Amino acid sequence: MAGFTNLDPATAADAMRQGSDPHELDQATERVLLYTYANLPDFPVYGCHLRPSLAVADPAGVDRISHLPRALLHDIVSRLPVKDAARTAVLSSRWRRIWLAAPLLLNDAHFLPKGHCWPVTPANSPAITAAVSRILEAHLGPIDRVRLVCTNMNSYRPQLARWLQLLAAKGVQELVLINRPWPRDLPLPATVFAITTLTRLYLGVWKLPDTAVLRGASFPRLRELGLCCVQMEHGDVDSLVARSPVLEILNILGCLKGLRLRLVSQSLRCLQISGSILENVAVVKAPCLERFILYASCTPCGLCTRVKIGDAPKLHAFGYLQPGQVLEIRDTVIMPGIKMRTSAMLTSVKVLSLDVCFGVPKDVKMMPTFLRCFPNAERLHIMSKKCDQPTGHLTLKFWQESGPIENVTSRINTMSIREFRGEPGEVGFLEYIFQSARALSTAVVVMANPSFAPFSTKEVHSKVKKCCKNMASDSCINIILGSIGPAGGEIWRFKDGADFSFHDPFSVAEIRRPLS
Repeated sequence: MAGFTNLDPATAADAMRQGSDPHELDQATERVLLYTYANLPDFPVYGCHLRPSLAVADPAGVDRISHLPRALLHDIVSRLPVKDAARTAVLSSRWRRIWLAAPLLLNDAHFLPKGHCWPVTPANSPAITAAVSRILEAHLGPIDRVRLVCTNMNSYRPQLARWLQLLAAKGVQELVLINRPWPRDLPLPATVFAITTLTRLYLGVWKLPDTAVLRGASFPRLRELGLCCVQMEHGDVDSLVARSPVLEILNILGCLKGLRLRLVSQSLRCLQISGSILENVAVVKAPCLERFILYASCTPCGLCTRVKIGDAPKLHAFGYLQPGQVLEIRDTVIMPGIKMRTSAMLTSVKVLSLDVCFGVPKDVKMMPTFLRCFPNAERLHIMSKKCDQPTGHLTLKFWQESGPIENVTSRINTMSIREFRGEPGEVGFLEYIFQSARALSTAVVVMANPSFAPFSTKEVHSKVKKCCKNMASDSCINIILGSIGPAGGEIWRFKDGADFSFHDPFSVAEIRRPLS
């Protein structure tokens, strides 16, 4: 049973007994972990390697760095990778005192053997774990940021308990704690929920403790919370949000049980849910919420995902909404052809994104109704989903017969469609937008990777050009981009959605090329 990156012998043997290939399970687990790592916050450490014999000497042999103010030296040491920071202690007794007292940024990936690349192997764990323990025990100063992502925590529970005890005592502010499975349902130590100094917390591949522990949690300074592939019961997230009075960003990835979320928060500005099974997500009261992003979500078998927006007066960006989901605005369930009232509209939304299967007519028939729910939308982004079994295509005629849509005809100035394959339903929608959107100034079409499209790049390009005839706007700039990415497009990254320096988190054009 050797040779696995993530599976322990018991899990591998159990997979074989059930008729599954443990190697495939191991690879699938690694893909999940890589998706998790891609969504972790950046770790602000300079990647230089310090050579003590040269660091303190200029060509004349004069040590100038050591005479810098103590506060500045603390800042320099705290920005180094932890191994290089520790090496400064051999320079002199003053440097040793600087190292021991400087704020520490600890990333266990820095303890991987030289030249080692991902994935982490079980053989690396003992050395990494010993190095983390040694640093945490020896360092006397504060610990600001810690990223522990390389260890199978189930094999090192005593060490983990000691780490958390030390981190709590040293006032850790940012903590990323990812378990290298298996088991995937390893209970998260309750100590985490007593670290009141945290401002950012990311947890990956754990099982949350029971409700009593969560009710005793206290995160008075927590501004960002990420839960990645975490097993939890209904109400757990609600409880954590309620105990985080200044929380601004909530990110959830890989919830596979069926997420039920009832959001009440006076501080939350950004909610992102990615790659999860959704049952019911209700924004009950969130007066500061600006961004609500659902990406690659799916519905539990036999059920229908319900998305409700109650009190969210500042909601600015909303997506990727799927026409197959049940949308409820305040107390109105949005149905095809519903008579629009102000109470059934979200007038604050300026950036809207829809995730659409153009080969499924019932989904497309919901689009005009959905669009009318956001009368002030100025930017529209469409993710075109591939339909394995298309049931038909609604072309330009359908859109013409649907009647005018106010935001399309007079407000939308930026439109993009991603994963465009040139199928009839996509072409019909694009023709409608070009012929109706009088305020349109920028249109971006990102073609799907030709390996996953039914038409060649040349054919798709020709279809887009044909759609551009008879445009309602004389000043629209058309941008056509190719893709070499995976089927379905690139993954969503939480750091992009929570970057408030971007007015429009969905905009392909803003990411790849500035808009006019």
